[in-house]
This record gives sequence, C-alpha cells and structure tokens, in this order.
Amino acid sequence: MKKNWIVYAVVLLTSLSLLTSCQSKGVGNKEEQIVESKELTGAGATFPKVLYEKYFDTYNKEKGVQVNYQAVGSGAGINTLIEKTVDIGATDAPMNEEEEAKAGAKVLHIPTALGAVVVTYNLPGSPVLKMNADVISKIFQGNIKKWSDPMIMALNPDTQLPEKDIIVVHRSDGSGTTYTFTEYLTKADPSWADKIGKGKSINWPVGLGGKGNDGVAGLIKQTEGSIGYVELIYAFQNKYPTALIQNKSGNFIEPNLNSVSLAAKVSLPDDLKVSLTDTDFTDGYPIVSFTWLLVYQEQNYAQREIGKGLATANMLWWITHEAQAMNEELLFGKLAPEVVEKAELLLKSITFDGKALLK
Repeated sequence: MKKNWIVYAVVLLTSLSLLTSCQSKGVGNKEEQIVESKELTGAGATFPKVLYEKYFDTYNKEKGVQVNYQAVGSGAGINTLIEKTVDIGATDAPMNEEEEAKAGAKVLHIPTALGAVVVTYNLPGSPVLKMNADVISKIFQGNIKKWSDPMIMALNPDTQLPEKDIIVVHRSDGSGTTYTFTEYLTKADPSWADKIGKGKSINWPVGLGGKGNDGVAGLIKQTEGSIGYVELIYAFQNKYPTALIQNKSGNFIEPNLNSVSLAAKVSLPDDLKVSLTDTDFTDGYPIVSFTWLLVYQEQNYAQREIGKGLATANMLWWITHEAQAMNEELLFGKLAPEVVEKAELLLKSITFDGKALLK
C-alpha cells in the first residue's frame, strides 16, 4: 500500500509540472510569455546626442538591452524610420504631412526632453552679446557682414566689437536644430519669413556648412569671427559664449534650464506635436523645442517579432519616466507632469497585431 501512494505522488507531481510548463507556453487560457529583445536600433537627431548616449548606456547597464543609436540628423532619422530600417527614429522637428503619408501607418511622437538652440560665436574675449530676431536674421542672410555693424553695436553699447568679418556657420544636413532655429526666425522676423522660411534643410544665402551639431561647433571653434547655432550643451561643452536673445516681451533672455522650461508652458495637443518657439512668456527663452523619439504605433511590420515591439515600448516608457532624472545635468529640460501624462497615453496605444503591449 505504501508503494502505491509513493507511485501516485510521483505521478501527481509530474503531471503538475507538465501542466505548469504547458501553461507558460500558452496552452489553455494563459497567454504566451513574451521574450523581450535585447537589442534595438535608432537613428536621427544630433540635438540630443549626448543625452541619448547617457540614456542608452544606462539602460543597457540596468536592463540588459543595447540600443545602437546613430546621430545622423533629424531628416535622416525620419527617413530611416519610414524605410523601416530602425526601431526608433529621432527628430527635433515633427513629421510633416508628406512624411507621414510616406510612412504608410501611424507614427507616434514621444517627447524625451526640452532643448534650447543657442546663437554662439568665436570672438576675442568671448563677450556675452545681446541679439534680437532682426539682427540674427540679417546676419544669417548675409546683410550684416561686420561685427562692428551699427545694429549689433546698438544692442551692445558697452562691448568693444572688432572690425572683423562675420563668418556664418550653419548645418549642411537635414536637421531639427535648423528647423527650430528657422521656425523661430520665421515667426519673429517678417523678412526671414518672406525670403527664407523654415525647414530641416534650407537654401542658405551665405556661410559654411557643418554636419551635425558637433560639426557646426567644430567649425566655430576653429574659425575666429564665426557665428552659428547649436544645441545648448554643445556651446557649454566647448565653453562658447551664448547670446542673450530678445523675446516677444522685449527681454533679453539667457538660455538656461529655467528659461527653457518656461517656454514649454503651452497648451498641449494629445499627439504632443507642438511648437515652442517664440514664447509668449515674459522670462521664457524664445528658441526652444521638444526633441522626440518616433515609433510606429502598430509594431507588427516588416517581419518584426513581438519581442522587438515590447522592448521598444518598454524602453520608451523608461525614458519618459526614470531617465528624466538625467536631463538637467546635461542642460536639457525635464518633461513636465502633464507632458508625461499625455506620453503615457500614447505609449499605451502601442500595439502588436492590435493588442496593447503595455498594460
């Protein structure tokens, strides 16, 4: 009798073990456990390059997922996502209608940080200059050619400016930084709006072209008398001066975390595709933008596995939550709670075969 009970116990334990194993693989009413991919790819904006390097290095150490990111410019980031050769694209300029049509499916814009585009220059003594939209526009159109021009001197009467040619430096690649800079000028200066306009790539009337924010920063560093536009961290890292820019209220504003955050106090659309340039806030810096990561809402495309979709969604959730603590040390603004709340709704709408990946 004792032997029979032993045999019965062994059979029962074996049956329970087999049942548990089957359920974990999707037998019965249990869903199959998804194995998250351990490698993702991304490409796009150079504006947040230093921030994304920090994000992705930390994420790899904490979660064991490697994100290979190529800072090739916002235009290229959008194109690689459209071509479905990366898991995420990155841009500082929202996709336009033509780009969204080419994508062929809904693309979500997930904001990751606030950044400032600054006007920086290489002059003896590194003076901090005041500038307004009119002066900036005329410099980048080639109408103001000397640092000693009366229009610059009128804004900076206590600064000794050299009799030196101004050498304009701009981006040579499709760039969200260029979009933010030219969008600001388009809003703030009628002459720029009429003659040049806004875009990721424009026909520059004058100047030297540099690839990426680091390319523009490098040209400014090696060229005395030069002026250009870069994301704030690039000027800070190279110890360049940054101009105080006059905003709508007539105040000359230093680009810093406080003035950048004030510029983002606007009504937010549900899709978070919003312009922050030329702020109405009295103490807000006028050349500010979100930077976004782009992802297809439906992740089952191009023979993609569900584990890749889950890894993408989880990584974006982490960036909009835990990773925000890293922003300010690199001079990027954190996402405000109301932005995070809307981003959560977008992230929870990411699906695979129509089923939400995040609960």
